[in-house]
Amino acid sequence: MARYIILDTETTGVGESDRVIQLGYIVLDPGKVTEVHNEFCASETPIGFGAMEVHGITPEMIEGRPVCVETEAYRHLEELNTPDNYMIIHNAPFDIGMLEKEGFSLKMKLIDTLRCAKHIFNEEEAHRLQYFRYRLGLYKEEQKEADTLGIEVKAHDAIGDVLVLKLFLTALRKAVQEKFPGVNPVEKMVELTTEAVYITAPMRFGKHKGKTVQELADEDAGYLRWMLKNMENLDEDMRFTISKVLGA
Repeated sequence: MARYIILDTETTGVGESDRVIQLGYIVLDPGKVTEVHNEFCASETPIGFGAMEVHGITPEMIEGRPVCVETEAYRHLEELNTPDNYMIIHNAPFDIGMLEKEGFSLKMKLIDTLRCAKHIFNEEEAHRLQYFRYRLGLYKEEQKEADTLGIEVKAHDAIGDVLVLKLFLTALRKAVQEKFPGVNPVEKMVELTTEAVYITAPMRFGKHKGKTVQELADEDAGYLRWMLKNMENLDEDMRFTISKVLGA
């Protein structure tokens, strides 16, 4: 039977040389006790002060710890890494990219709850996990869940964020079922993870801030064509939306 691994990492920073210093995940196995895995890891790359400000992990906290690949959490993750199982992450490219530096190659089916949230909660002003923690009232449920699993609730802590993500996953799955009735919600989330998002919310940057792409196409289609041609770092979802609106 498939198992569901809800995962998060904390790292020394977000650069190319940065590495994992906390690996946290829970394993949902229907009919069995939920597993909780959470370990700090040593790294030759120093922890950036900006990273410390976010997650609060200091050099003293990882001193004497094994490197990521030598932790029990990582070894067990490798055992779970089969095509039958599901990896669930919020903003998966970042965490998967960090794990790849440790030699991890994902074989599980992937659900990126950030990508799915952009599809399902398209009109929301943000799609960060902490935003949904408050937007959906998950903070009201988290202490009870934490007590059940023996997890300490801390924002921007790998296992603390995993706890919130577990609660968010339940809400997201329900929303997917409502939007796509009669479809397996888990498999639909796998599908949505790989699909470009059609953006209906108003633009949040540029001289046309506050207007939807469709409204802008009616008023200044030339500007949208300029964006496609000249903005090399244009978000892939915005590029998809503009192209669709322009009929390209």
